[in-house]
Amino acid sequence: MVDLWLPSTERIGLSSGFPEPEPDTTLTIPSTANGIIAVGAYDVARDAVASFSGRGDTADGRKAPTLVAPGVGVVTAAPGGGYTVRTGTSIAVPFVTGSAALMMEWGIVQGNDPYLYGEKVKAYLIKGARRLPGQEKVPDKKAGWGALCLSDSLPRR
Repeated sequence: MVDLWLPSTERIGLSSGFPEPEPDTTLTIPSTANGIIAVGAYDVARDAVASFSGRGDTADGRKAPTLVAPGVGVVTAAPGGGYTVRTGTSIAVPFVTGSAALMMEWGIVQGNDPYLYGEKVKAYLIKGARRLPGQEKVPDKKAGWGALCLSDSLPRR
């Protein structure tokens, strides 16, 4: 078996692609790296994984994505001021990054878990992830452990 990846369509355009792609193995770099939180995108309005969101296990059998975050029709700051609407996994990632930063503040700065580190943050986020409708088992190839939910990820004291 051979694993092949193409650059994203933003880099190579729509004219290049695989003749018979496998829709359940569409991960791209960096989601295949070790020791990361791989983020997929979901549509909050439909409460479902976005069709463009990469999915599937890595070549060495690790589950990815780790979880999904809002990534469809997200209102965000626009370059030069004002607001714009963005869609993509690149807009989903900041939700997880910000949640990880808030968790680190909660743990280290506020003294709730002074020895909090990256893998533990990942474990907390996985524990708090919410299953999406139709997600029968976790992790699964489309949504990983489920949708990001920071409030359920913070341990109760």
